[in-house]
Amino acid sequence: MAKDGTMRGGARVGSGRKSKALTEKIGSGLAASVIELPEPEEISGEDVPPVKEFLKAAQKSGIDLCAEDVFKSTFLWLKERGCDRLVNTQLIEQYAMSVSRWVQCETCISEYGFLAKHPTTGAAITSPYVTMSQNYLKQVNQCWYQIYQIVKENCSVEYGGANPHDDLMEHLLSARKRS
Repeated sequence: MAKDGTMRGGARVGSGRKSKALTEKIGSGLAASVIELPEPEEISGEDVPPVKEFLKAAQKSGIDLCAEDVFKSTFLWLKERGCDRLVNTQLIEQYAMSVSRWVQCETCISEYGFLAKHPTTGAAITSPYVTMSQNYLKQVNQCWYQIYQIVKENCSVEYGGANPHDDLMEHLLSARKRS
């Protein structure tokens, strides 16, 4: 309790002993608990669930959103590792949308530059796209760490190697080619 009587502070999120990955536990002979989900009664033949319309929406700038591609590649990556049912679809959608917004901001920075004109004084200021880009990249990383932690703790096969998060620069470069 703080001096003013409020209950501030406390343990930080993510502090404490770090858990080992499931593959490390199995490899070292430790007991490992895995979330066992019941098999669905009806199995449909689709690889990726239908992509929501907001991930495909037309943009005012004319730049295509890459959110649909990111969503599909992330979901297929999770499916290959058997973790597609463990990660909430909304988290994947949030990750995909954040990546596409980051790509949009970076494209605008390339087009308009790092500086902007202050609306009242006319002096040079930092472009608002730079700040937005930094915020979206932070959100992208936070979403990816949540997804990757679920995979790390529940995947019994090798989960390393190429992953959708490594393709961020590829999405950025392909967006510049299209515009």
